[in-house]
Parts: sequence; structure tokens; C-alpha cells
Amino acid sequence: MCCQEKRVSDDILEMMESKKRTILIADDDPDYLFQQKLVLEKIGFDVVVAESQREAEKIIERFRPTLAIFDLMMENEDSGFILSYKMKRKYPEVPIIIATAVTAETGIMFDSTDELEHKWIKADLFLEKGLRADQLQVEIERLLKSKGSKTS
Repeated sequence: MCCQEKRVSDDILEMMESKKRTILIADDDPDYLFQQKLVLEKIGFDVVVAESQREAEKIIERFRPTLAIFDLMMENEDSGFILSYKMKRKYPEVPIIIATAVTAETGIMFDSTDELEHKWIKADLFLEKGLRADQLQVEIERLLKSKGSKTS
């Protein structure tokens, strides 16, 4: 087991013992991860980060977060969709946000409320990256309330 995997495992064990709500963030941009981790910890969440789809998959196998935020495009163009699918298969009650810059960059839009898209896109919400911290908090609390989530 490498140092980073051990650190993640230790962090996950601590989170499992904690009574705080825990958010898993998976993104291949270390600056974005750092920024979002700080924001979410300030709001009062524990945060587990993954820098790749592969790392997030390992975390999902061992740990159920209260909510997950996935980047759409990491090592694969559809990493966020893949992670959402795997998360919903294992933990169907966990709300998932896909945070992406794809719409701004390409004009392609996704709608998690569209019945047809929701059948194959397992995310509960799509958000554009760059959302203000207070807006992100509102969306997270809304999702947690609608899903009836308490603590992990």
C-alpha cells in the first residue's frame, strides 16, 4: 500500500467514527479539490478527496459518504457518470452532484430532472464549477433534505 492510499484509508476510518456528515469529492484538479475541501469544512462537513476516478472507486468500495461531488471529466470523458452509476448501485440513497465546466466550454447541457436523461445519468444535480460557497451550501442542504440524509 503506498503512502497516499494509507493516508486515504486512515482518513476514511476517522470519518467512519465521526458523527459529522461527510462529503466525497472526486476531481483531477488538485487546486479545485483543495478549494472545495476548505469551503466544505468551513460549512461543517468532513471531506474525503479523490484525485481520480480510480481512487474514488476504491473509496466508494469501503465508505458511504453522506453526499458525493464528482467532476464529469477526469481520466475518462465520462468519469463522473461512471462514478455516479457505481455509487447509486452500492448506495442508492446517497445524493450525487456532478460539478463540471463542460457546459461553459462546449455548450453541452445536462438535466438531471429530465426523465430520459435521469435513466442513464445517475446524478441528482448538475452544477457549473465556480459556484459561490453560499450557493453550493444551499444546493447541498437542499439535496440532503430531499433525500432525508442525516449523518453517515
